[in-house]
Amino acid sequence: MQLTQSFIFLHTQNKTEILYSMYAIVSIAGQQFKVEKGKKVFVHRLPGEIGDDVTFEKVLLISNEEKVNVGAPYVPDAVVLAQIVSHMRGDKVLVFKKKRRKTYQKLNGHRQDFTEILIEDISETGTPKKSEKKKVAPKVAAAPEEAENVAKKEKAVTKAAPKKAAAKTAEEKTKKAPASKPAAVAKKPAAKTAAKSKKEKK
Repeated sequence: MQLTQSFIFLHTQNKTEILYSMYAIVSIAGQQFKVEKGKKVFVHRLPGEIGDDVTFEKVLLISNEEKVNVGAPYVPDAVVLAQIVSHMRGDKVLVFKKKRRKTYQKLNGHRQDFTEILIEDISETGTPKKSEKKKVAPKVAAAPEEAENVAKKEKAVTKAAPKKAAAKTAEEKTKKAPASKPAAVAKKPAAKTAAKSKKEKK
């Protein structure tokens, strides 16, 4: 396997110096790309909005100056950090199908969705510092907010307790009210029997 180095020739008066640039081979959305810091790459549509940061951990190879680190299949702890620049669609591709002597022909068009990303950093030792700062900052700021939310929930529970007790008493009253009706119904037959007994005496 022959590996090529990415370098730039710098010509001076008496010497020719070679400046090596760091690059990586990354697998993004099922395709392999050669990426360098500060360059833009078009890849298949990625989830996310414009301005979001994206990290790629499937790094197959990293070349740093004269050292080449080849993964098996991926380089451990290697990460490529990029930012979404824009979403777009490619040129239309025409797909024509025909079967001779079968009176069959079909023409379809297709436009592939792409995402333009800007390579911000290539790291061989885990996530870059930029992404770590973004993760830590929201946690520190969210601590007092969580305490306030807990206090509000406790107050809401204490306020809701008397309401629940009042609702239970109202339910008990409604349940007891129908029980008194049969007693009234039972009194009516007694009044009828008294009227009958008076008629018989007459």
